[in-house]
Amino acid sequence: MPAKAADKRRQDVSGPSRGKASKAGKAGSKKRDEDVSTEAGDALGDLARALVKSPDQLELTEAELKQEITRTLTADNPQAPQNIVRFSFKEREYKLVDYLDQTAIHFSLNGNLIPKDSDEGRRQSIRSNIEAEKAPDETPAETSEQAEIKDEEQTGDTEAAGGEEGGEEEGAAEEVTEAAEAAEAAEAAEAEEPPPPKAPEKKLPNQFNFIERASTTPFNPLREKGCQTEPIPSLNFSATVHQWDIYDAYVEELQRMEKAKEKEKTKPQAVKKEEEKRGLRKLSHVEVQHVEPITRVAKAAKIAERMVNLNTFDDIAQDFKYFEDASDEFRAQQGTLLPLWNFQYEKTKKLAVTAISWNPKYKDLFAVGYGSYDFMKQGHGMLLLYTLKNPSFPEYIFSSDSGVMCLDFNSEHPHLIAVGFYDGNVAIYNLRKETSQPSYKSSAASGKHSGPVWQNELVHMDVIKLSGEGTMQGPEGLQLQTLGCGTSFDFHKKIDYLFLVGTEEGKIYKCSKSYSSRFLDVFEAHHMAVDTVSWNPFHLKVFISCSSDWTVKIWDHTIKTPMFVYDLSCAVGDVAWSPYSSTVFAAVTIDGKAHVFDLNINKHEALCTQLVVTRKKNKTTHIQFNPVFPVIIVGDERGLITSLKLSPNLRKMPKEKKGQEVKKGPEVEMAKLEKLLSLVREPEAKAET
Repeated sequence: MPAKAADKRRQDVSGPSRGKASKAGKAGSKKRDEDVSTEAGDALGDLARALVKSPDQLELTEAELKQEITRTLTADNPQAPQNIVRFSFKEREYKLVDYLDQTAIHFSLNGNLIPKDSDEGRRQSIRSNIEAEKAPDETPAETSEQAEIKDEEQTGDTEAAGGEEGGEEEGAAEEVTEAAEAAEAAEAAEAEEPPPPKAPEKKLPNQFNFIERASTTPFNPLREKGCQTEPIPSLNFSATVHQWDIYDAYVEELQRMEKAKEKEKTKPQAVKKEEEKRGLRKLSHVEVQHVEPITRVAKAAKIAERMVNLNTFDDIAQDFKYFEDASDEFRAQQGTLLPLWNFQYEKTKKLAVTAISWNPKYKDLFAVGYGSYDFMKQGHGMLLLYTLKNPSFPEYIFSSDSGVMCLDFNSEHPHLIAVGFYDGNVAIYNLRKETSQPSYKSSAASGKHSGPVWQNELVHMDVIKLSGEGTMQGPEGLQLQTLGCGTSFDFHKKIDYLFLVGTEEGKIYKCSKSYSSRFLDVFEAHHMAVDTVSWNPFHLKVFISCSSDWTVKIWDHTIKTPMFVYDLSCAVGDVAWSPYSSTVFAAVTIDGKAHVFDLNINKHEALCTQLVVTRKKNKTTHIQFNPVFPVIIVGDERGLITSLKLSPNLRKMPKEKKGQEVKKGPEVEMAKLEKLLSLVREPEAKAET
């Protein structure tokens, strides 16, 4: 028995020892396999890294590798077509599509989403709850695979408990006892019945209350509207016309016109004057029906047109009334011209502006004459009257067969305009009459000129006209013969019998209406034609002249030499005195510039020289000051009238001192100019003494 017991103990002790040794051997072999696999993986990784590198890869330095290269990624699709054409139903033609869809779709899945609160969602929820209640109460028996797995786990635990110590028998016996107790506890735990597993909750297809929404903008439907008027009643007529039929028709028309003239002659003179006064004429019944409504709305239509233009050019109107150039405070002796409205009529674009004159009563109304200064380009002419209240269209339009060379308003009757033409005729237009024909026009029988009428003036009710022949005609048999071709003249503002005449040879003649065959004096003024001569509106002795010899000269008619001479480096087309100051005048040159002078501020050069015409091969021809507003108008060879506003430095007035009233009036302006002239006369007076 002792021998058997010893053998059993040796067997029990050696059994766990051998199991432990075998387990240790397995662990060692497993570790060796892992080391081999790791070394093999490192070798494969090195091989993979060596294969990834391209043989032609660039060798870059550290600085080049650290350099940042910025690339901009855009959302545009490079494969999107650029030449898609679609038919436009609005324009009835194929149009190139400007906007292209740059979206590229990589994945698309169509699914059905059902709202949770809908009837179908409630039915799915009830169906899933019923399936969860029908789950089996008893758990199924363990399968053979699960039993084998549990046996392997128990065997492993027994081996681990028996192989902790392999040298001493007592320790081995204790370990065997502990392992047996642990196995019994495991079997008791497995014998207990596990709780039944919970059935997984089935998820609905739609876990969120989500609804697909989409919207489209409605397309405006195409609409076509048409209207048809009643056709005009027509009548078929056919006839054969011979030469004698045409002749008879002309004879009948001539006889009818002669009868109308005879009837007009037999009418009493009092009736004629009454009809002319009222502006009546015979109209047929149909004409009366059409004319009366037009005349009723004519005034209202004109007011509405002016209101529309005022809104259209509101910014210019604001500048005209309120704008003052603040930069003039930093320019001591310089000024600027602010462009305002432009006046142009479609039919005068190929005609030159040959005359400009402001109306003496209505300060916003001015007349413009159109013609041509070129002898080879003579044709028709036009007389237009514009107002600053309506720059888009003329107030009055008159056409003529010959070009207009000059014009002038009558100071006592501002509705009368005297116009001189290139063919030598002179006409008087009455703005009160609703007719495009002049009230009076000269003819060969009444003694018209054979050359152009370069200038005329309405002095009271007498027309004084200057012809290119070198003759000057007026009332009471006044007829003067100059030595050259007359080009300009001007009557004195205070002495009504005194006037000046400029000639093509450059001379200026001082004349009087009291002498019809001699001159009072002759000035050797210029080397070329005198384009304009004008008396100063304030000083009785001073006048100004300009010429194509590039000069503007200011004269005292009692002295043969000029007081001031200005060279403008270009042919001077026109010069004009300002109505508010005796020392301010303006001139235009053929290079498209306007020059404004003020002798009281600078006696040597202009305060402002500004380009008015921008087009090439275009010349400025005339300039005029507005009698009330600080505005000048300039005309050119393309029929364009440009209005410009003078900056404060170009219309400086005497500053008011504290406790003193500033003197104003013609006497002050005359004294201001006389003071400047005395400075020029002083050297001559000293030389004489």
